[in-house]
Amino acid sequence: MRVRGLYIGVLIAAFSFLVNSPAQQPQQSGMSSGIAAGVAAAPVYDAEKRPITAGGFVDKGPVVFQDITKQAGLGGWKHKMGVPEKKFIVETNGSGVCLLDYDNDGWLDIYLVNGATFDSLDGKEESPHAALFHNNHDGTFTEVAQKAGVMNDRWGYGCSSADYDNDGWPDLYVGNYGKNRLYHNNHDGTFTDVAEKAGVALGNWSPGSAWGDYDGDGLLDLYVTGYVHFDRENLPIGGSKAVGYASCLYRGQSVNCGPRGLPGEPDHLFHNNGDGTFTDVTVKAGVEDKDRYYGFSTIFVDINGDGKPDLVVGNDSEPNFLYINKGDGTFDDQSYVSGFALNKDGREIASMGIAAGDYENNGLIDFYITDFGDDYKVLFHNDGDTSFTDVSYKAGIAQTTIPFVGWGDGFLDYDNDGWLDLFEANGHVYPEVDQHDWGTTWAERPLLFHNVPDGPKDRRFEYIPAVKGTGLAEVIPARGAAFGDLFNDGKIDVIINPIDGPAVLLRNVNPDHHHWVELKLVGGTNPVTGRKSPRDATCATVYLKANGMRMRQDVLASGSYISSNDRRVHFGLGDATDAGEAEIHWPSGAKETIKLPAADRIYTIAEGKGITGALCGGDPCADPKAAAAATR
Repeated sequence: MRVRGLYIGVLIAAFSFLVNSPAQQPQQSGMSSGIAAGVAAAPVYDAEKRPITAGGFVDKGPVVFQDITKQAGLGGWKHKMGVPEKKFIVETNGSGVCLLDYDNDGWLDIYLVNGATFDSLDGKEESPHAALFHNNHDGTFTEVAQKAGVMNDRWGYGCSSADYDNDGWPDLYVGNYGKNRLYHNNHDGTFTDVAEKAGVALGNWSPGSAWGDYDGDGLLDLYVTGYVHFDRENLPIGGSKAVGYASCLYRGQSVNCGPRGLPGEPDHLFHNNGDGTFTDVTVKAGVEDKDRYYGFSTIFVDINGDGKPDLVVGNDSEPNFLYINKGDGTFDDQSYVSGFALNKDGREIASMGIAAGDYENNGLIDFYITDFGDDYKVLFHNDGDTSFTDVSYKAGIAQTTIPFVGWGDGFLDYDNDGWLDLFEANGHVYPEVDQHDWGTTWAERPLLFHNVPDGPKDRRFEYIPAVKGTGLAEVIPARGAAFGDLFNDGKIDVIINPIDGPAVLLRNVNPDHHHWVELKLVGGTNPVTGRKSPRDATCATVYLKANGMRMRQDVLASGSYISSNDRRVHFGLGDATDAGEAEIHWPSGAKETIKLPAADRIYTIAEGKGITGALCGGDPCADPKAAAAATR
């Protein structure tokens, strides 16, 4: 996650080769065992001498998002994680957020994971509780976590949502410090925690999770990342035995220790047995995290186009993992040979969030990885043949992102022009930064980049300035972020889960009048092979031919920073009124091509049955054209 960690003076010379970044300057003392070891980026200030992380606002410009948190009814809930001083790493990472339609009413609901304190774990104070905000279909939400049974009175971090038992209702997995939760959807607005019975509760600290049918049996399997092994009986305090008697410093100031120098937790792959239980097949499948890297976010997605879900894992200050599915129940570790393990300088990055998307509309999945401050955030371009190139500087992203500590991120077409843009949520991990003139802040504003042409073939990203009083000017210590059409109006909104504060709901108010289409997929059976797709079609890929382009979207159960986005695939159509033709690659191996009869609709498509439903403005379509589509 960070530059953070153990500054051990005697190691300065031995590790100085790690710090040769042109955007960074050496620190005057100490040596970090974090990724951008021993360096600090030159501070960037705006015209009013404010750090750019909490400044740089403009009076006029495009207004893309507005903060509607209070109007939507989300302002009463508050995230809490540890004490404000953040004495330990367990108090700093923050939590994720999941978008899911838990009651199958066609509208996205919001699940916000909460943290805890040592006192709450010891029963000395009430535990902070997660929130489940039910969508009221009128722009407002109602908090129902207690009624639904998903309060998770543990120290929460990440979440992911998928229908693991193929009953047609989304379930929820929550990663904690302590045992995890698997909330099974009871179909009546409530959930039951079945993690212990299912064999996926684990323990200690496992923040991230991903769902995918890696062996093609029609059942969703579960991958869980391990982070730091945090021992309350042996607390990592600077100068103590737990950290090898080292000092824990950031720019010469004492801060909490880790992750470097602390023991890690292993990752786990759980095979779905089809009877409500799972079996740990990590070693058998070839995805064992032998070195116990500090795992955060993870995604199952088909990288090489063979119809089998591959696996990516973002590790904090360690090489990232990229596992290619071999189709025989095992994976091939191609982390290094693919170019995904390290950035262009051959350095590990402090990977927190992972965004997956085809930003060039060439049919290949690219990745955007958020990172600690003092380092640029990495855009991995998919070159084909399972090869990736770090194009962050070429694409125009790197320099702007260096001062920011990035967390949740997503590819989203905010203006529905048919090209995926980029959003990044930011916030520092050390409250101490507000006490020093370092050009950075604890609370930071988000970043938005617009996808624009860069010559006849290439694309680059153009920074969208933060207009005063709008969502991009919100200065918050952000962590998790999720992206989806919360109001069924065809525009992608953003929900952010900051650390120690209320959620922030940014509604997309971009003034474009472009058209769009969204698809909710329902898996079925391949008529040729008899193989089944997972009911919720996780890891299905859709190519939409429309507006002179061929766009790609994937049904994913996880992403961003330990979060989960809208599972409905969304395509911007620009000024085109023809919704185009959808080519669906189902997890079963079946391929279908379906003509979409009208734009500005949310279609439900069932495998082998075509379009089975259509929503117009959130309600069933009444016009004959859409009704005809629904009965195809």
